Amino acid sequence: MIPPLHMRGENNMARIHGLATASALALAATLAPASAQDAGKGALHVAWYGGNWGDAFKTCVADPFTKATGVPVVPEVGTSTVTLSKLQQQKDAPTIDVAWMDGGVSELAEAAGVLEPITQGGVPNLSAALPQAVYENANGIYAVGTGYYSLGLTYNTKEIKAPPTSWNDLWKPEYADAVTIPSPANSSGVPFLFFLHKIWNAPAGDFGPVFARIKELKPALFFDSSGAASNAYQSGEAIIGAHFNVGAFDLTAKGLPIGFTVPKEGVWATDARLHLVKNAPRKELAQKFIDTALTTDASRCLAEKLYLGPSVKGVTVSQETAYRLPWGVDGTVENLFLLDWNEVNAKRAALVDTWNREIARK
Repeated sequence: MIPPLHMRGENNMARIHGLATASALALAATLAPASAQDAGKGALHVAWYGGNWGDAFKTCVADPFTKATGVPVVPEVGTSTVTLSKLQQQKDAPTIDVAWMDGGVSELAEAAGVLEPITQGGVPNLSAALPQAVYENANGIYAVGTGYYSLGLTYNTKEIKAPPTSWNDLWKPEYADAVTIPSPANSSGVPFLFFLHKIWNAPAGDFGPVFARIKELKPALFFDSSGAASNAYQSGEAIIGAHFNVGAFDLTAKGLPIGFTVPKEGVWATDARLHLVKNAPRKELAQKFIDTALTTDASRCLAEKLYLGPSVKGVTVSQETAYRLPWGVDGTVENLFLLDWNEVNAKRAALVDTWNREIARK
């Protein structure tokens, strides 16, 4: 049997791969190379996700930064929410200089006062970013996107020969008990409710019709993590449903019969964003790191390795990669449904409560 895949959880919180005992952690610290420990003060500390995401960030951004500056990068691995917690704990004396966090958590970090504005003077390549990838409020630019990913229709190509064309296909009788979509425990869950609200033209502010339709769905599972979704597709428990393009095409790359498509109603999407930490101890280097991430080379590299839609102008990718980008073969960022995260965060608790009462307990 193929072993379970270890995938990055959506922005949500399945990016930590495995648990370690206290003794194992202590042993790891003891065995850590002295050079790495000694380099800590002079190194740049960057928070990023685990698994293949962290590998790509290292290859595409950290290594070129180190080659150009001679400064090593020390990764602080964790989910977006873990990183935000660290930044809040370190608010008076931060050790992290730069942080990758997802949309939604990014806005929470700005509201928490742990970010410093990113300026054109400090980050010249800011002008190369797509307008949609620059996040600004009255305090200035608080984040910049480094690549988009979308939640699209994913399906088993052995069981379903023709690519599904609509999200409504999930309700077809032939797919009963073989469908999966995210629960609100997954960070894509609440945004997916907003997306369904939009494509079904539900009345403004009224999610009743959305929950009514979901009650009619016959799912194999509502997945709580991207890893759970991947395992469901891998095992055949689910043959159709939602998944991020990054996760779906990672399954495809491993030889599994998995397809991903952008249906006629479109897809919900978000991005992985870089942030300058307030009072970063190595601010100048931190700005240089962000500047490196906004080069065409770095953006192309992230697209080739993670299938992230480039957030930098003028990036070209291979034909194979173009097929796997979040907006589909002929799309652009204009085709993505990008959320107002402040609205999502404001309604999150109420929607989770409704889900727990009406869906989870049925």
